[in-house]
Amino acid sequence: MKKAVNRLIFTTAIMIGTASIGMSANAALPFFSSDKNEVPSLAPMLEETTPAIVSIAVEGTQVSRQRVPEMFRHFFGGQNEQVQERPFKGLGSGVIIDAKEGYVVTNNHVVDNADEIIVKLTDGREFKAKKLGADEQSDIALLKIEAKNIKAVPLANSDKLRVGDFVVAIGNPFGLSQTVTSGIVSAMGRSGLNIGGYEDFIQTDAAINRGNSGGALVNLRGELVGINTAIFGPNGGNVGIGFAIPSNMMKSLVDQIVEFGEVRRGLLGILGQDVDAGLAEAMNLDVNKGAFVSEVSPDSAAEKGGIESGDIITHINGLEVSSFQELRAKIGTMGAGAEVELTVMRKGKSRKIDVTLGDATGTVVAAREIHPALEGATLTNGKTERGNDGVMISELESRSAAASIGLQEGDVIVGVNRSRVTTVADLSRQMEEVQGVIALNVQRGKTSLYLVIR
Repeated sequence: MKKAVNRLIFTTAIMIGTASIGMSANAALPFFSSDKNEVPSLAPMLEETTPAIVSIAVEGTQVSRQRVPEMFRHFFGGQNEQVQERPFKGLGSGVIIDAKEGYVVTNNHVVDNADEIIVKLTDGREFKAKKLGADEQSDIALLKIEAKNIKAVPLANSDKLRVGDFVVAIGNPFGLSQTVTSGIVSAMGRSGLNIGGYEDFIQTDAAINRGNSGGALVNLRGELVGINTAIFGPNGGNVGIGFAIPSNMMKSLVDQIVEFGEVRRGLLGILGQDVDAGLAEAMNLDVNKGAFVSEVSPDSAAEKGGIESGDIITHINGLEVSSFQELRAKIGTMGAGAEVELTVMRKGKSRKIDVTLGDATGTVVAAREIHPALEGATLTNGKTERGNDGVMISELESRSAAASIGLQEGDVIVGVNRSRVTTVADLSRQMEEVQGVIALNVQRGKTSLYLVIR
């Protein structure tokens, strides 16, 4: 996937199983020999940990859809789009996180659209895996295998991870057998990479390459701290900048899949932006980082909890929030109904506010799922300034297809070709029925306009 500066390649994963999964009694695995005559080595820890890291092979069919220009449709029997099916094979990595249940976590992109998933252990055994659930926006998937005598990786608290901590990446790069690389935590809370809907990455200089997707990032005790999920470098090569999904984020998501069979994403109900020096000066703020709240949705968890526009959210459950993206990722990967303590700055004073997250299931979707021309936008059931129901553009990627047709963050779509639209489901249904040109009726503040999709 090409980006403006460089190239981000998906590569990793891991994670937790059920809510009862925690740190094992044997979690403090040694990484130095007790014999003073021996050279310090990570081998004792790796001998305990690597059996829980697996290789994943997939086969499936990828379906691509391409919109056919109206002038050429007679060549395709009058069809609006051309559908192509292509078989594919792929390799990745995974982590056993519950030996009793046979739970294996990997990246969603490793197993997406796969018809067959084979998990291979380090002892050579192979098992067909069943996908229990997945979440595209956070790029995790939970698999289950029927196997005995297997090992699981204990879970660490990724919130306690610090820049400078030593970490080890384990996976199967380039289709090779299991490979181990080491490094340190280079940064925390990385976002803005545009490789997923929810980004709150651990950055590491441990070498991560193609095929590491789904592999584990562990600390020197052999405890799982993250999911190596992407690399940043020219031509897809490792340059010492890799990214991993924190284990705590993944545990929350996997717990939801185990309980409900799907991710029931939490919803706070705010719009906002990062706090930077410019905003701090313009608004005469006392802080230079955090999440600035520009708008609070009516009847949302934020409004019920007492969040107001102009507030700056600085902490969530006692942990510092550096940006709006980081807040969004943490909230979005918590389950609906989760109780959250937010620390906010309001008129120079700090206060704590307790909120119970709403349920975003079925109300927040990536617009590309509805129409290719809307790719890059996130849609939410919302209201116009006049109080009318519609579909709000809650988030918008710059230079995306949706931005190119003129949509802006905060816009509310209220009609398609003069047919009224009040929910995301309405919008999806109306756009499926339209053939040819689509005219979106958009409310932008107090202004009404039409944006045309050809």
